[in-house]
Amino acid sequence: MKPNRHKIANHFHFSKHLLHPMQHTHQSEPRQWPHPIALACLCALSLGAAAAHAQNAPATDAASAANELPAVLVTGSRSERALREVPASAQVVEAQQLEEAQIDDIRELAETLPGVTVERRSNRMTINSRDGRSGNAGFNIRGLDGNRVLMLVDGVRMPRNYSFGASSRDNVDFGLLERVEIIKGPSSSLYGSDGIGGVVQFFTRQPGSYLKDGKTLGGQAGLAYEGQSRSVRAGATVAGQASESVQWLLSASALKGHALDTRGDNDSASELRTKPNPEDARDAALLGKLVWSPSARQSHSFSAEYVSKRDELELLSQYGSVSRGVTTLTARGDTDNRRKRLSWQSRFELDAPVADTLRTTVAHQRLRSLEHFENTRKNRPGQVRDVLDHENLWQVSAQAEKTLRSGDLAHKLAYGVDYARTKADNLQTGVTPPAGETFPLKRFPDTTESAVGLFVQNEIIGNGWSLIPGLRWDKYRISVDPTGFAGQASGKSGSALSPRLGATLDLSQDWTLYGQWASGFRTPSADQLNRFFENPIGHYRTEANPDLKPEKAQHVELGLKGQGQNWRLEAAVFHGRYRDFILDNQTVRGTGRPGDPLVFRAVNIGRANISGFEIAGEYRLGDMAGGSLSMPAAFSMARGRDKSTGKPINSVQPPRLNLGLRYATADWSLRLDMAHRQGKKAKDVAGASDPRAGAVEYFRPATSTVFDLGGQWRLLRHASGDVRLNATVHNLTNRKYWRWSDVQGLSAKLPTLDAYSQPGRKFSLSLVASF
Repeated sequence: MKPNRHKIANHFHFSKHLLHPMQHTHQSEPRQWPHPIALACLCALSLGAAAAHAQNAPATDAASAANELPAVLVTGSRSERALREVPASAQVVEAQQLEEAQIDDIRELAETLPGVTVERRSNRMTINSRDGRSGNAGFNIRGLDGNRVLMLVDGVRMPRNYSFGASSRDNVDFGLLERVEIIKGPSSSLYGSDGIGGVVQFFTRQPGSYLKDGKTLGGQAGLAYEGQSRSVRAGATVAGQASESVQWLLSASALKGHALDTRGDNDSASELRTKPNPEDARDAALLGKLVWSPSARQSHSFSAEYVSKRDELELLSQYGSVSRGVTTLTARGDTDNRRKRLSWQSRFELDAPVADTLRTTVAHQRLRSLEHFENTRKNRPGQVRDVLDHENLWQVSAQAEKTLRSGDLAHKLAYGVDYARTKADNLQTGVTPPAGETFPLKRFPDTTESAVGLFVQNEIIGNGWSLIPGLRWDKYRISVDPTGFAGQASGKSGSALSPRLGATLDLSQDWTLYGQWASGFRTPSADQLNRFFENPIGHYRTEANPDLKPEKAQHVELGLKGQGQNWRLEAAVFHGRYRDFILDNQTVRGTGRPGDPLVFRAVNIGRANISGFEIAGEYRLGDMAGGSLSMPAAFSMARGRDKSTGKPINSVQPPRLNLGLRYATADWSLRLDMAHRQGKKAKDVAGASDPRAGAVEYFRPATSTVFDLGGQWRLLRHASGDVRLNATVHNLTNRKYWRWSDVQGLSAKLPTLDAYSQPGRKFSLSLVASF
């Protein structure tokens, strides 16, 4: 039998900047990658061996094997697996941790995770620029960002981002969440396209979490103030037991806030303004869930989710600006993003020769994003732009699992099929269109992408070791409707084979060694494949690239995980090789002069490499005065290079060190967290060249060290719950600093760099009552 080393999840306390990191990778670049056919044979042989033994294996053996794999993480293997047993870099963030650290959005979540960032720029959008429009623009995992990171909510794909559209990847409300799981590295063998950088999955609240110990009614309510954006959030969740077989849950959250603060002090209505533009933010979210378990052998979960995020901006930074001799007098903008989801998830206990368990998902999701911009101009008609995006998704999946024993080996098989159909469209209307164009118009044609994936994975579990081969085949088709689109439009189809091989080895009761080789791919998005914009006055245009190829990734990782009575440690090194990397808006020809316009395209580059390492852990210093003192720490660094040019990859973030000190008793806790960000070095930044302006030197933030002080107090305890007060002082020393993720691509000579700085000293409070 394997040593019992699975229950690692929440043994240690949590610190704001140091969530339980778990894995990273390395391995020097190998001479040969495992061949997909070899992995297919390995999966087939293991399936055959397990199936041949199935008729002779008693049911108790299968149950015993299943019991050896307690549920901790789902995303890393599409089935429950102890976090320490996942051969990949992974983190799990529970609701309690989100509350104590007062994490309210994806930007704050990323601050706690080594190797992960979220871009958040001050919104200074113009009629021709998206600067800051996206808000929290999505995750960057080890230098890979945008649609290269797959985001899921309850197993359903979240909407993509479109560079010419109004959409944003910040379409989740943390007031509805129960936990978050993060997987680093390619995950195409399990999820298909998009996850070449990693997967972030959000799990919404479950009624069972509030109905423990025989309770038939439970829930919680909270009120929070967040000083960095002067926002107030209120939320409540109620769950009940309607009958022996039916549970229900209702959850609601609402936020009223303003722009994220900066250290800028120029409050003028001009282009030199560095204070944030006045902004009114309104968020609202609803979640309804019904869980029906007609018997012990099946369960059905029906979910309805609605998330709305709206912003109204007075764009004072545009007042008085001059473009081609025309002065802008006033400007304002609005964004309105709404996501709706309906899903039905089922689990059947079959105990059949081919499957113990069958899981199914049927989901429909709609995203509506509207962006409005208007201005008034001196001696010229005002301009109005309304950009409307829709993305409609149908997703169906079925996954079977079978746990068997064959001699001293246990096999946990997972196989199934995924189908997803996504339709994306874009429409721009308004007043005073660009020269040479007529409203309404489309920046990319209506696009429908259909994908079918077949996958199989076998966790072969021995005495102190495991081997996990996996293989997925995807067939995709991108079709377009050119109606109303002025540019060239073309479809695309193809297939991809995504193998993966992972392994773990127990070095002792405390230490586990793991390794992983994984491949991945990402198909071009609708606006990368087909796009069109032309400005004859400015002498530039953006055009389609029908020859775009899918991005491909190969990734190796080697890591070590350990835990003793008073310590926990995870370390990993990784190396990723990427081929046909897609870069947006690249100059392919032209000088930008009359008769020779600049032409921009999305293009594939030859090859790119990203390597690095991460280490994280916690040490319990001891008990004192009725409490426990512990010290968490984490460090991450990476390097990336475009092999075709020899230049560094700018999206790779500089090294970051997190240290903390935490004291906790049964009724209260205090923590001091430090985040040290190394400045971006010149050798790690690829400069830009503008055919009209020459070389551009990018701004590189200096090294910074920032402290946060926080705590939690249980004000009241009662039989069914308690009342908790959480408080945090952000940026305790009021340090002025910038994050590379927020200033990447800005000129070092820009006079308004302070507009992109981080907030100074701010306070956050939250009061939560559970019942």
